[in-house]
Amino acid sequence: MQTVLLQILFGNIGLTEIIIVALVVLLLFGGKKIPELMKGLGKGVKSFKDGMNGKEEEDTSTTPNSEGGEK
Repeated sequence: MQTVLLQILFGNIGLTEIIIVALVVLLLFGGKKIPELMKGLGKGVKSFKDGMNGKEEEDTSTTPNSEGGEK
């Protein structure tokens, strides 16, 4: 059932098309930027899954520093 659904959604995407898409992404973003994009995507997926499970954890890396002296 799942393979039928995937075939309906994606049609007949072959290895050649996947390689072409990968090359275009590599040309657009470059080799150094892709790992950063994947890291961000992974964090987003993890955050989404945690949100679906009801976990609310505050990220301390984005909160302003109280000693920073912002004016």
